Amino acid sequence: MRLSPIGTRMAGLSGLRSIMEDVASSIAGTAEEDWLNLSIGNPARIPQAEVMWREALAQTVAEDFERAGGRYGPSRGSTVLVEAVVAYFNRTYGWDLTPEHVVVGPGSQMVCFAAAALFCGPEPDGMRRLVLPMVPDYTGYQGLCMHEDGIAGVAPRIALEGEHRFSYSLDLDALRQRDDIGMLLISSPGNPTGRALTQDDLDGLIQVAEDRDVPLVIDHAYGAPFPRIGEVHVDPVRHRNVVNCFSASKAGLPGERIGFAIGDPEYVGALAAFLSNSVLHAPQLPQAAVAAVLRDGRMDEVARDAITPYYRGKKEFMDELLAERLPSDLNWRVQSVVGGMFSWVWIDHPWFDDTELYRRLKEQRVFIVPGRHFFVDAPSVPLPNGHATRCFRMSLSAPEKTMIDGVSRVAAVLREMRAEADEALRHGANGPGPDRAAARR
Repeated sequence: MRLSPIGTRMAGLSGLRSIMEDVASSIAGTAEEDWLNLSIGNPARIPQAEVMWREALAQTVAEDFERAGGRYGPSRGSTVLVEAVVAYFNRTYGWDLTPEHVVVGPGSQMVCFAAAALFCGPEPDGMRRLVLPMVPDYTGYQGLCMHEDGIAGVAPRIALEGEHRFSYSLDLDALRQRDDIGMLLISSPGNPTGRALTQDDLDGLIQVAEDRDVPLVIDHAYGAPFPRIGEVHVDPVRHRNVVNCFSASKAGLPGERIGFAIGDPEYVGALAAFLSNSVLHAPQLPQAAVAAVLRDGRMDEVARDAITPYYRGKKEFMDELLAERLPSDLNWRVQSVVGGMFSWVWIDHPWFDDTELYRRLKEQRVFIVPGRHFFVDAPSVPLPNGHATRCFRMSLSAPEKTMIDGVSRVAAVLREMRAEADEALRHGANGPGPDRAAARR
């Protein structure tokens, strides 16, 4: 099979996708309960959210199947959902949206892919890149650009907080130095860190987007106004250069792939045309269900009363678990946030390697996600002390028993890795990865 350059890139297996396939193939043919899976990206099963979606989908099938499921629909999105989005955001934030400000896609990731195709790529004066203003960020973004070397990231500032916490912040000065920006893309709250934009962050990013006349795409999949899985410091804003993306996935409907974007009609019109030319339109039955829960207030109620408290509680539980189980004399730190869907852990020791941790835990039937896959592999992203390979992600969607047993095994493997590194030092074998392996042999 002969692939084009774009085909070669898009048919490739990303680092994280290879991990996910490894997880799936390892679990296949075994009992799922035999594994402690802390790698999952699915939202947790929250009863109130499941009831909401079951009822909304059942009502749609019963009352509107012929129109929603039996006919093609508008590429911009079904009229019922576009109108519901307009009414909801005008009511919630006092905006003045019209249908021309809204486009619906089969998941917000597809909307972001369309944006990257529209605004990034080679030009006569050089590559216009998809720039992530702060890494680590959602690893799926690295597959959005169809051109080799079409994505870049900006390293964060890192601040230590107390004994076992740290935080990232945007380095706007470094971002302003880039002259290759075709589009800015950031998740808030972020995956994997849970960090949310502050008002100063947002103001600075908008200023860069204005100065370069490029879109700033903000992915609110975990944030406001729903599902509010993580702490939110600033609500979405209307601005000529801002495209806000929203999703039903983390509110409990990941399998139906419904997302939408709100922005200036110039940007949104281009996105709608791209989606028309590529996927025609998003599935219409779930669009009708999303419209129903936006109109009657169920989405806000479930987010406020069930989703937000659930993840806040799970994050507190994980933080307590890490403090209890990880060796206190180990230089480990967790990203300091409230809520969120993941715990982002940094082991700041030269002997630690994220993929080695993954390999050893897999032998013990535990899965985590190596941190390196959330960093853009580009020389423009300088990070201190091998930071990108000293982090890993654990899901908060897993049951508490899985979290307890999983973190206990993580702690045991970390002790094992440290003991082997100490032994290698005593025998004069020092250095990262391969040298440690040689020392063990």
